[in-house]
Amino acid sequence: MNIAFFGGSFDPPHLGHDSVVKMALNELNIDKLVIMPTFISPFKSDYSAPPELRLKWITRLWGDLDKVEISDFEVNKARPVPTIETIDHLYEKYEISNLYLIIGADHLATLDKWHDFTRLKTLVKFVIAERDHINIPENLQKMGTHVDISSSQIRHSECLENLPEVLKEEIIKFYQGKKYGT
Repeated sequence: MNIAFFGGSFDPPHLGHDSVVKMALNELNIDKLVIMPTFISPFKSDYSAPPELRLKWITRLWGDLDKVEISDFEVNKARPVPTIETIDHLYEKYEISNLYLIIGADHLATLDKWHDFTRLKTLVKFVIAERDHINIPENLQKMGTHVDISSSQIRHSECLENLPEVLKEEIIKFYQGKKYGT
């Protein structure tokens, strides 16, 4: 089975994420796309939207798409979960031939700092979503999403037009009730 894994904070989910999901479904030779929000990133100390709300948002956005599975594995751990742990979980759950790990180009600079990166790179094929005109090495597969937006920009009340229409009002209302920048 060919599986693609797309994880992240999704705090909040935006049109860049949506573009990655749709491109993965259309361009990768996969049987399943597993989308999984973090409880909290191992590289962050806090989140803005609670994990259960972010899980609800992505389920509403992508849960009905063919070949998509929304997973609550990391949210249910209620702690930061290193990607390698999630990859091990996927290998235990499925009979995997190829596992594609979709990440944004902004993560390339710190990829070697990920927990057990040496083993991780033997288990997955990285697929890099283009972002912010970051140079992607030729030896890595890339997805030309060309949506230069981040969740933090949205939390700071910038680029609100980059929110999915189905969640736009709910997301804006939630973050307006929070102190921006958290």
